[in-house]
Amino acid sequence: MKHGGQRVKDTFEFRYANDTDVKLILYFIKELATYENMLDEVVATPELLQEWIFVKKKAEVIFAVVDGKEIGIALFFHNFSTFVGRAGIYLEDLFVLPEYRGKGYGKAIFKRLAQIALERGCGRLEWSCLDWNQPSIDFYLSLGAQQMKDWTLYRVEGITLSDMAE
Repeated sequence: MKHGGQRVKDTFEFRYANDTDVKLILYFIKELATYENMLDEVVATPELLQEWIFVKKKAEVIFAVVDGKEIGIALFFHNFSTFVGRAGIYLEDLFVLPEYRGKGYGKAIFKRLAQIALERGCGRLEWSCLDWNQPSIDFYLSLGAQQMKDWTLYRVEGITLSDMAE
C-alpha cells in the first residue's frame, strides 16, 4: 500500500469471516451506521447475523486485515441480471476504519471483490451510496464506477411489507 508517496510495510491480507466473527461483523456494521448517521436503524444482532450469514448462507463477508487486525469489511451477496444472463455481486456494506483511510485499502477491497466476481463468472459488481456521501461518490468514480442515473431504489419493509404479503 502507498501513503503519501511512501511505501507502507504493513502485512496486508484478506480473510473470509467465519461464524466466530459475528460480533466483529456487527461492530463494523455499527461503525458504518454511525458514519452514515443511521445507528438508530441497526436492529441486527449477533444471533441474526449468525443465522443469515453462516447458517442460511445468504451473504458473505471478507475482512481487510493489516498486521493481524481487521481494519475493513465488505459484506456482499449474489444478485442476478436477466439482461446479462448471469449472477452479479451486490456489495451491501463496505467500511474501512477512519485511521486506515487514504492508504489504498478501500481500493484493494474493491479489487478483491472484482477478482471474486470474475472467478465466479459474475457479470457485475454493484452497490448503492447515499446521495450526500460525496467523499465515497468521488472514490467510486475514481475507480471507474458509473452512477446509474436512470434508476431509483425502492423498498418495502416492516408493516408495509406485511401488508403487501396479505
